Amino acid sequence: MDFLDTPAEAAFRDEVRTWLAEHLVGEFAELGGGGGPSDESAWELRVEWEKLLGRDRWVGLDWPEEYGGRGATFAEQVIFNEEYAKADAPTRVSFFGEGLFAPTLLAYGTDAQKRRFLPKIQSADELWCQGYSEPNAGSDLSNAQTRALLDGDQWVINGQKVWTTLAHRAQWCFAVVRTDPDAPAHKGLSYVLVPMDQPGITVRALKQMTGTAEFNEVFFDDARTDKDNVVGAVNDGWKVAMATLGFERGTAFLAQQIAFQREVSELIEVAHKNGANAEPAIRQDLADAYIGVQIMKYNGLRMLTRLVKNGVLGPEASIGKLYWSSWHRRLGEIAMDVLGTDGMLIEDDSDGRYDLDELHRTFMVSRSETIYAGASEIQRNIIGERVLGLPREPRA
Repeated sequence: MDFLDTPAEAAFRDEVRTWLAEHLVGEFAELGGGGGPSDESAWELRVEWEKLLGRDRWVGLDWPEEYGGRGATFAEQVIFNEEYAKADAPTRVSFFGEGLFAPTLLAYGTDAQKRRFLPKIQSADELWCQGYSEPNAGSDLSNAQTRALLDGDQWVINGQKVWTTLAHRAQWCFAVVRTDPDAPAHKGLSYVLVPMDQPGITVRALKQMTGTAEFNEVFFDDARTDKDNVVGAVNDGWKVAMATLGFERGTAFLAQQIAFQREVSELIEVAHKNGANAEPAIRQDLADAYIGVQIMKYNGLRMLTRLVKNGVLGPEASIGKLYWSSWHRRLGEIAMDVLGTDGMLIEDDSDGRYDLDELHRTFMVSRSETIYAGASEIQRNIIGERVLGLPREPRA
């Protein structure tokens, strides 16, 4: 991949920078880019920002113009994500809708589905959540037992999902459900779109040690959705679900890498201020963290090159996921070493609750990153079996 902008790409980069400079002001600028896709801070203001992005077609940047997009090239998508992260713009509330569901819909959906759902994603009038994990189907998604039975012109859904991020904010859920209970594990699954605002759905918050509760249990008790709300073929949802995971590890990686680089720089600054940098072991750890970001960057660009050539990400995407999640967890541990005994202290709010600062939050939240979106153990199996050609792990 040529890392230099063409004249057209340079002009597009300037357009992105100009728009951000003109619009990322006032309360929007104060939001900053901290947190992640599940962050709920200043929610209404961030929804307002998302609507502004959608109005000017920065949401759906790569969609065909017939569906309201700009038809942006792959390089332009990377440029937008890069400049957005550099500007420290607000964390996006439509991550699951625009980042995961929309590209899946464009690849596998019908024209009617695209015209129904894409405009509402772009306008931020409908937000989405991901119904994948279940109590007995976390890393092993093929074991999903939530069932959907066809009743006339509707699917009737019963079962439970868990770790469903922002389910309490979403109007729709893209869910993997079993539509043929007699089929083998990876067969008989369908990718079904379910409206969240109905009597048959109960959402229960799961409070974390961070004090937040942005992900949930979701219970389906005779919940319903229209027969046509299946993306791809009925009983062929595994292929569609895996495509969604591939998109999750696509162009957004560069913005993530820039955010990680900012975290390292801020941690180094803290180490200089409190004198922790005088410790040789901490200096070495900070140097390793910096080098890790550079490795992440170039490995990610290699992954994007593969995506440009093939149109989809293969199992090599697991290398990137395994690397960044392990690296970020280690960064959280280094942050606590830098803080020393101060790492055990936080300031109380006036109402007796506590608020974590970014270093504490990184330490706690990063523990989950080696689990969600594909546990590290599973990523190692994928790399070993599909990339290195090693024998399959024995199945019990």
